[in-house]
Amino acid sequence: MDECPRCQRSLEELSLGEVSTVTCPHCEYADIPVEHESRREEPESWRDAFNRFYEE
Repeated sequence: MDECPRCQRSLEELSLGEVSTVTCPHCEYADIPVEHESRREEPESWRDAFNRFYEE
């Protein structure tokens, strides 16, 4: 396995079925793609939430 990009120690491969990723047991680095873009949506009011609930 390659070296960890954070601490330069050896990485470990984890697999579950057909999906696998690499992780560092020392610094907890994980090679998992993550989106860091937040969505700025207006919060739903209680009235709108109840109306949506009763409509369905």
